[in-house]
Amino acid sequence: MRSFQELQELAEQYRAPEELAAMMPAVKTADEIMGVSEDRILALMTRGVFQAGFSWKVIEAKWPGFEEAFEGFVPVRWKFMSDDDLDSLLKDTRIVRNGQKILSVRDNAIMLCDLEDEHGSAAAFFATWPREDHFGLLELLKKRGSRLGGATGQYFLRQLGKDGWVLSQDVVMALIREGVVDKNPTSKSAMKAVQAAFNEWATESGRPFAHISRMLAFSVGPKTI
Repeated sequence: MRSFQELQELAEQYRAPEELAAMMPAVKTADEIMGVSEDRILALMTRGVFQAGFSWKVIEAKWPGFEEAFEGFVPVRWKFMSDDDLDSLLKDTRIVRNGQKILSVRDNAIMLCDLEDEHGSAAAFFATWPREDHFGLLELLKKRGSRLGGATGQYFLRQLGKDGWVLSQDVVMALIREGVVDKNPTSKSAMKAVQAAFNEWATESGRPFAHISRMLAFSVGPKTI
C-alpha cells in the first residue's frame, strides 16, 4: 500500500494543500474528552441513532425538541425509562417517533451508567481507550450499546472528538485500491486489516486516524456522474 505521503500527494491532485488542511476533522485530547459530561455523550449517541437512515437536516431542525423531550439526556434518568415515558415519547411531536430508536436511549443510558461504575466516568473510558485498538472500541459499542454498530458508532466517536476512522464509501474505495481489503470491510479479519493499515500510516506520519481517514477519502478524487 502507498505511504501516507503518497496518499496526501494523490489528494493534492484534486484539492489544494490549504483546502485539505482546513477540512481535516477536529480531534480532542484525552483531557478534553474527559471533560465531556455524561448527558452530552448520551445526546451524541442519540443524535447518531436518529440520524441513521434518516434526513440529517430533519434531525438538526428538530434537535432542540429532542433536548426538551429527553430532559437534557441525563443517563441516570433514562436508564429507568418507564412504559409511561415510552408512551409519552411516542406521542411527542417534538421528536421523530420511532419506538426502537427511542428505546435505544434507555439501553445506551444503561451502558453509560455501567461504564461510569466501571471506570469512574464514561468519558474517562472513551478518553483512555487505546487508538491502536479502535476496532475493539467499535465492537464494544456494537455489543454493549444499542444501534451503535457500523457507521453510527464511527460517527458518534467522531462527534465526541475521539480519534478514529469513518469508513465512508470513498474511504472504502481507497482501502480497496491500496489492497488493504477487497470489499466493504464487515468481517473481523477485514476490520483487523483496516486497523493494521491505520496503525502503520499513523506511525509513519504522526497524524491522527481521523486525518488519515479524510485523506483516504480525498485521494479517490472528485465524484463523477
